[in-house]
Amino acid sequence: MDRQNRTVQNEFTLTGITDHPELQAPFLGLFLIIYLISVVGNLGMIILTKMDSRLQTPMYFFLRHLAFIDLGYSTDVGPKMLVNLIVKQNTISYICCATQLAFFIMFFISELFILSAMAYDRCVAICNPLLYTVVMSQKVCWVLVAIPYLYSASLSLLTTIKIFISPFCSYNISHFYCGSLPLLSLLCSSTSDIEWIILIFSAFNLVSSLLSILLSYTLILMAILRMNSAEGRQKAFSTCGSHLTVVVVLYGTLFFMYVQPKSSHSSDTDKMASVFYTMVIPMLNPMIYSLRNKEVKAALHRIWKYL
Repeated sequence: MDRQNRTVQNEFTLTGITDHPELQAPFLGLFLIIYLISVVGNLGMIILTKMDSRLQTPMYFFLRHLAFIDLGYSTDVGPKMLVNLIVKQNTISYICCATQLAFFIMFFISELFILSAMAYDRCVAICNPLLYTVVMSQKVCWVLVAIPYLYSASLSLLTTIKIFISPFCSYNISHFYCGSLPLLSLLCSSTSDIEWIILIFSAFNLVSSLLSILLSYTLILMAILRMNSAEGRQKAFSTCGSHLTVVVVLYGTLFFMYVQPKSSHSSDTDKMASVFYTMVIPMLNPMIYSLRNKEVKAALHRIWKYL
């Protein structure tokens, strides 16, 4: 009978963002605004960097892919979360849950390595400006985005398949989206092999991407300190400011979520941190690049005058 029940079950129940009904309406309004700003901002950044001829550089090529990734994983999670704040029964089908997990893993890992590629781009631009166009050719740029996409897609499929070929003993996910860790707690069989895969690759992704960013900025700082003019230093810092802000916000959130002591962990804290990097960061990234970047603001002004 238990085996039959597991066979016919074709959907999961999500606990949602909050257990308090009185907070659902305010959360719906807040997260709907955040999601709409994220969609408009990231779509606008993609269109702007594609249309404006002065933004056809490697830096904005990577920025366009960062906007695509932010749009991808906020849309992967956001609409379903908003629907669950309206309906009484927060359910998600088996297929949709697997799809949501796969796309979330793929987009999240891609973002880490795209940020690394952007740091490398700034490093080449500041440390070797005369060789910049040669080193950061169109072919190199495509390789630096294609490898993260292929790697993250492969790892995403591996993790998703390993989880969903295993039998589930429960279908109540204590989160507002289908994450790998909440799903692992529902499996009947041993999860040690899947946990090791997630642990090893998560550590590799976070450490390798962060180290490459730190190495790039170490070289950038050394190059800036060797500059004689204050104007040159200021210009070099300004080209890195937006990217560095995005890196600090993302890795600061991840550090808060995963490095805090287990004793201080709570379901609500984890949900709020998850909301921040699935909804808020994709909204902040285009705002940071548009508000802190003179070239983006100039492109927006040109398009506005044309319209």
